[in-house]
Parts: sequence; structure tokens; C-alpha cells
Amino acid sequence: MRKNLRRWGGAACVLVIIGMAAPVLGQSSLGTAQAFAVLGGSTVTNTGASVITGDLGVSPGSAVTGFPPGIVTGTIHAANATALQAQNDVTTQYNSLASAACLANLTGQNLGGLTLTPGVYCFNTSAQLTGTLTLDAQGSAGATFIFKTGSTLTTASASSVLLINGGNPCGVAWQIGSSATLGTTTSFIGNLIALTSITLNTDANIIGRALARNGAVTLDSNNISFAACGSAVPPVPTLSQWMMIGLAGLLCLTGAVALRQRRRPI
Repeated sequence: MRKNLRRWGGAACVLVIIGMAAPVLGQSSLGTAQAFAVLGGSTVTNTGASVITGDLGVSPGSAVTGFPPGIVTGTIHAANATALQAQNDVTTQYNSLASAACLANLTGQNLGGLTLTPGVYCFNTSAQLTGTLTLDAQGSAGATFIFKTGSTLTTASASSVLLINGGNPCGVAWQIGSSATLGTTTSFIGNLIALTSITLNTDANIIGRALARNGAVTLDSNNISFAACGSAVPPVPTLSQWMMIGLAGLLCLTGAVALRQRRRPI
């Protein structure tokens, strides 16, 4: 009985700590990259009447094509110091997301049709979205959803990500191990950060950002904006948040030691 109690108690502690740490990881600052709606590593190319609300940049590459007819409401930064620093900050955020412990492994499942609560969701390899993924913030403005894929993310045409019951679109983060492709007329939410490239097919739209570390961002009559996020990014975690996580871990450890000592004969 006590052995089972220790086992279940330990599992509960792990879940509590993950639940506390996930929002902190998701809220890590994008630094200077927070001003960018689109950032590519090699090139940014556009076809059609795309509208980018925010800055657009590329580094270490320098090619930006298709603006006009595309519109950028902010500034275009091509292979300059601003774009380079933004890429450095994106790399920091990418690594932070990659280190987040998985709350659930969804490998082999289609995201379409699922309703998920805040947490860290992982795919060993690729992830697919066909239909609607519903994210339930459960009334929390600071709700954080992190999605990690070992390789690609692909959405089918007319797919969507829906955020309900509060929340902030930029509290949704997608860490993509290689490349992401959004199908035609996809309605997407969150900061999409890919190691390689990001391709948006015709009329795919993002409330959030499209940030590619090494490869190209390819656009075709898309709207990308983080304006609906309310603020550029969720707030940077405070020292008190990290202290609370540490305290939870210490309490779990203390409880485990106490249970173990009770088992010892006098």
C-alpha cells in the first residue's frame, strides 16, 4: 500500500511540476524577434497579395522577393544586424521549447478533432492536422500550449486551430524539428518556429508568427499578424515563478523522503 502511495505520489508531483513549468517555458521571451511576423534563414519569397503585420526579415540569407505585391506594415530587415540578432533570439526560444518535458505524446494521432488543455504535446516524428484542433484555455489568459515535433508539421486544406475560453494566441508555440507546411485556407494560431523552412499555401493565415531558422519562408496570398495576441509575446517569466517551481520540487522530495523513512524498522 505504501509502495503504491509513493509511486502515485511521485507521479502526481511530476505532473504538477510539468504543469507549472510549461507556462514558464512557453512565456520565454522572443527577445528582438518579437517584432517580427516573418523571419527566414535563407530567403523570404511571396506570390500574391500577402499582408504581413509586423516586421519581416531574413538572416544569414539576404533575398526578399514579392514585396510588392505583398505588403509589410513594419520594416524589412535583410541580412542586417537586426535580423541576425532576431535569429539568435529565435534560436534561444527554439531550444527552450525543445527542452520542455512532454505532458502527452501524440505520435500517430491526427491533431484534427482533438480538444486539448494547456500543456506540452509531443510527436516523435511528424504531426498532421486535418480538420479543427481546439485549444481550451479554461478561462486563463496566460494559458500555454506547446507542440513539439521531431520532424514536420503538415496541415490539410481548410484546417484550423481554434482557441476557446480565453487565452492568448501567442501563448501557443510550435517547435518544428524540420519544416512546416500549411495547406490552402488553413487558419492557424501561434508562434510557428521551424528549424528549416515554412511554406504557406494559398490563403493560409496565421495569428502569430512564421519564424524559420535555417531555410526559406514561402508565402502565397497570406495574412500573418501577431496583433490579435494583445501583446507582442506573453510576459517573460519572473523569478517568483521559478521559485514556485523549485518549491514544488522540494516539497515532492521532502514527502518522498518522509515516506521512505516511515518504512524503515525502528
